[in-house]
Amino acid sequence: MKIVLTILSSILFVTASAQYYQARDLTDENIFSSNIEGPNVDKAGNLYVVNYQRDGTIGLVHPNGEVELYVTLPGESIANAIMFDKKGNMLLADWVGHNVLKVDKKTKVVSVYVHSDQFNQPNDLCINKKGQLFASDPSWANGNGKLWRIDVPGKAVLLTDNMGTTNGIELSPDEKKLYVNESVQKKIWVFDVTAKGEITNKRLFHEFSDFGMDGMKCDKLGNLYVTRHGKGAVAILSPEGKLIREVQMIGKSTSNITFGGPDGKSCFVTLQDRKCVEVFESEIAGKRY
Repeated sequence: MKIVLTILSSILFVTASAQYYQARDLTDENIFSSNIEGPNVDKAGNLYVVNYQRDGTIGLVHPNGEVELYVTLPGESIANAIMFDKKGNMLLADWVGHNVLKVDKKTKVVSVYVHSDQFNQPNDLCINKKGQLFASDPSWANGNGKLWRIDVPGKAVLLTDNMGTTNGIELSPDEKKLYVNESVQKKIWVFDVTAKGEITNKRLFHEFSDFGMDGMKCDKLGNLYVTRHGKGAVAILSPEGKLIREVQMIGKSTSNITFGGPDGKSCFVTLQDRKCVEVFESEIAGKRY
């Protein structure tokens, strides 16, 4: 009996372990536009994804994979990333309007949080506990980019304009490091972040030899999850920049990722070729959990 129980326990352990890092569909295919991007989860656990059915919208994705329209943005605005402030309002990188937009949590009224004619195309966002917002700002036509910090509504502070095509951006769990990738150059850089939100000590964190990158998120141990656009994978890098593993997705055009689910271990990934959301389970929860 003891041998049988041991064998059964081993089978159950292997079966449970095999469920990690296995991609599956969350939503149906072809229900978002080809610009599906910027997934994020609010404090209540609700998952939002940009460009549901058409550009210029935000979709609310239910746990069963069904999606409903949450809000339509005004004019020609198109969001590329979603972040939430301390009050739960939604902040959106509007690359068309050169804005960061705010969607009021209670009323869904959309307003301009910050606008600058110096913005190229605000792309990705991350935020610290103080409420300082960091934004990547690539110029795809010129192959370069900028980084911005927004301390208060209406005020954008240029951190650097000496970058390649800045795309994914993320803070470490202790908020002392800022990771930024350059999609075309295939490099991830890391900066030290001061108490005031200044960035210093730029250094190369990781460089890939093939395929570009898009969105990035950290788990609570500081590992960095990087979407490999065109490769159909999510690379997981250690805090030292070493490749731990690559998770193979079903689609190829992986555009962004976020953590969520009941235990914070569900990784929601947007796929631009399939125009849907896929999900896999990590052994480690996201940094907010």
